[in-house]
Amino acid sequence: MTDIIHLLPDAVANQIAAGEVVQRPASAVKELLENSIDAGADKIQLVVKDAGKALIQIVDNGCGMSVTDARMCFERHATSKVKKAEDLFAIRTMGFRGEAMASIAAIAQVEMKTRRHEDEIGTCISIEGAQITNQEPVATPAGTQISIKNLFFNTPARRNFLKSNPVEMRHILDEFQRVALAHPGVFFSLHHDGVEIFNLPKGNLKQRIVHLFGNNYNERLVPVEEETTIINLKGYIGKPAFAKKTRGEQFFFVNNRFIKDPYLNHAVSSAFEELLPDDSYPLYVLFIEIDPSKIDVNVHPTKTEIKYLDEKSIYAIMKSAVKRSIGRYNIAPTLDFDQETGFSNMITHKAVEDIVPPSINFNPDFNPFTSDKSSVSGYASSPRNYDAKPSAKNWGSLYDITEQPVVEQTSIYEDETVLETKQKQYMQLHNRYIVSQIKSGLMVIDQQMAHERILYERFLVHLDDRKGASQQSLFPQTITLNANDFELAKSLLDDIKSLGFDVREFGKNTLVVEGVPVDLGSSNINETQLFEQLIEGFKNSQQELKLSKRDSLARSLAKNSAIKAGTSLGQEEMNTLIDELFACKTPNFSVSGKPVIQTITLAELDKKFEKN
Repeated sequence: MTDIIHLLPDAVANQIAAGEVVQRPASAVKELLENSIDAGADKIQLVVKDAGKALIQIVDNGCGMSVTDARMCFERHATSKVKKAEDLFAIRTMGFRGEAMASIAAIAQVEMKTRRHEDEIGTCISIEGAQITNQEPVATPAGTQISIKNLFFNTPARRNFLKSNPVEMRHILDEFQRVALAHPGVFFSLHHDGVEIFNLPKGNLKQRIVHLFGNNYNERLVPVEEETTIINLKGYIGKPAFAKKTRGEQFFFVNNRFIKDPYLNHAVSSAFEELLPDDSYPLYVLFIEIDPSKIDVNVHPTKTEIKYLDEKSIYAIMKSAVKRSIGRYNIAPTLDFDQETGFSNMITHKAVEDIVPPSINFNPDFNPFTSDKSSVSGYASSPRNYDAKPSAKNWGSLYDITEQPVVEQTSIYEDETVLETKQKQYMQLHNRYIVSQIKSGLMVIDQQMAHERILYERFLVHLDDRKGASQQSLFPQTITLNANDFELAKSLLDDIKSLGFDVREFGKNTLVVEGVPVDLGSSNINETQLFEQLIEGFKNSQQELKLSKRDSLARSLAKNSAIKAGTSLGQEEMNTLIDELFACKTPNFSVSGKPVIQTITLAELDKKFEKN
């Protein structure tokens, strides 16, 4: 029998390796941006077409490469950052595995132009499917320019599994934001299909956060800083009032490398305990500086997972540092045990002789039982009269109440046929529940979940027939979103209009809302807050429940626009709500699958009262 094990050709091995390193266009963007950072560039431009499927181009002013290095960088396990095994425990660079360029070249058409600052002429290399098709000298600026065209052109199965352009572009924006946050001293720009998305000048971390997410983030940030023998921690956290329903704006960096760590995330969440609802997540951008020998970044090809030598200490330091910042900037109430604040306002700096004791004036002739009293300073102006008698005027009015008609009260044990002839009467309990009498006992309805169900089914109809009515706003509202949310809103714009929103694009990352769905009623509506909650709720539904776009939009808008617990309702409003609820296809369950209606039978009530 012949041997069956053999070495794979380099082209096949590179394509297999590419599946781990380059999963989508955003993966290639991440690797190229990190290479530019490692090359010492302080100006990086990213150009993307067709969400990276047609073109990804990176232009930097880094150190550049020689002719030999330019060709060698496309070989597997070729790197300038690691020379021996010990170097893996002292990694300060973003890349070190030497697989990214080889993996990208195996599944795309790549052209690279590069020149060192000391050279007069550069090198141009063209590669297609891991095969070099051209190499020649070229005049090019100092630095490196890499163009990746037709990603996954020779692996059609992988290309077919890519998502729509808006989804892939949001992943690219995520990777771009992470690298840009980690290096605020570097200029970054991003263009997509000829439109400039970002232009980020050099600055400090706070300026970079504001440039990335919007000017309104300037008032949301609270600095965090802690220096210990184990780690140095710095960055910003968001105020609890601006927490969101999704985890999108949470960033951890270890030695300027973005990581995902649920354990450290729990440390920050614990610091916000009792300041946030269970379903809200705070903003944070936190940087950990630690000795590279005490961590292992060589865990996964994406390098977003790290193992720590002393994980519990880092957890404790992070939690205490965040808590201290929350207290220091008066986000949460604090206690000063060195001072009794209850008496602080009573302390006076006057001399003892200048303090005048209070005097008390009283009228010895005051009698509260006299019939003729004056309202001047509470004193009686006439002498005491102990013989005064109460007035006997209008004594006959005491018997008027006997002549009023008796109001009939409906008994809960009244015959059912009598109840059917009268209009149904409902009672609101604690402004949260609606209680109604039924033949078998009581019916209790959660008003918020009932309204959510009504709106949800109504919005689904609007999305199907594209005829959601709009209520025009007196003053149109402009809404500025961060780049990621703006791309998401653009992809949902047609469906959002179907719900009844009158909204249009208005410049960079800005929308104008001129009308809201008429189903939301005539109450005072904050268009900006409602629209932001719609986008946030949609992201949450997509992440947690993996719902369709149609269901996620209807669910998000219904949850954010339904009447809330604590809202007082009139009898007519309760009648309308109950009628519309029982007209729904699924009246018994809320949007989230929880029961809307509960019944309490007479037998259960009798049991409560220990009746036989």
